[in-house]
Amino acid sequence: MLSGPPVSATASADQLLERFLSSSARQRRSLLAQLQQRSAEIRPLIPDALDRLDATGDDWAAGSLIHALLEPATGSGLGSSSANSAASGDGAAPPDGLAEAFLLRHPEGWLAVGSARGIDYAPLQRHLMAQEYEQADRITSEILRQLAGPAAVQRGYVYYSEVPPMPAVDLESIDRLWVTYSQGRFGFSVQLRLLRSLGGRWEQLWSRLGWKADGVWTRYPGSFTWAITAPEGHLPLVNQLRGVRLMDALLSHPALQQRVTA
Repeated sequence: MLSGPPVSATASADQLLERFLSSSARQRRSLLAQLQQRSAEIRPLIPDALDRLDATGDDWAAGSLIHALLEPATGSGLGSSSANSAASGDGAAPPDGLAEAFLLRHPEGWLAVGSARGIDYAPLQRHLMAQEYEQADRITSEILRQLAGPAAVQRGYVYYSEVPPMPAVDLESIDRLWVTYSQGRFGFSVQLRLLRSLGGRWEQLWSRLGWKADGVWTRYPGSFTWAITAPEGHLPLVNQLRGVRLMDALLSHPALQQRVTA
């Protein structure tokens, strides 16, 4: 058996970053801690690395690097469970030069997203970049009401029958944003993949998502986990108190079905 330090321990910052970008999702997760430990070396390399990545996809490696870039120089990006305010501008942690330059270059967010209804996805993307998941979840609910139409906006919630006409490009945009900025842990497509793995058993899905425990629905908002450490598929939330049909309609939409390979 070979012995000695792991390859990443002796690699240069460039080599470690390249290994992270070229590895499988599982291998990437094992490298996150090392990238965090070497944040001071890695952060200056991130802008050039992002220029080589596809902003029209949903590679969560890009989102993780953006999280690291937007952390203060002494912060703990790349999987931090603490929210960062650099991208949202609430003043808790002013961005340093690297973060400020990135935000000036990408005021709408790095990921390229579209809308058939003229939805502005910049606020959602900024909160996700800042790991402010509770605010991002609320914006997502607002967007779904806008996509459902004026009646849904007025009543404050979406009927399951209003989901099928929602434009595919918008549901794809919402899902891509959540997937990219969560290490691939959050998003409607993640929830659909879990449902399929459970053979379509909804009751098992609720507990798997952390939405229900011992037959009791998780109380909103205080009992939900607004961090990347939440259970896989925990976010975004869909109100299940009225039954399963809204969630079923969302996950049955062709736009999301196409995003989950069999």
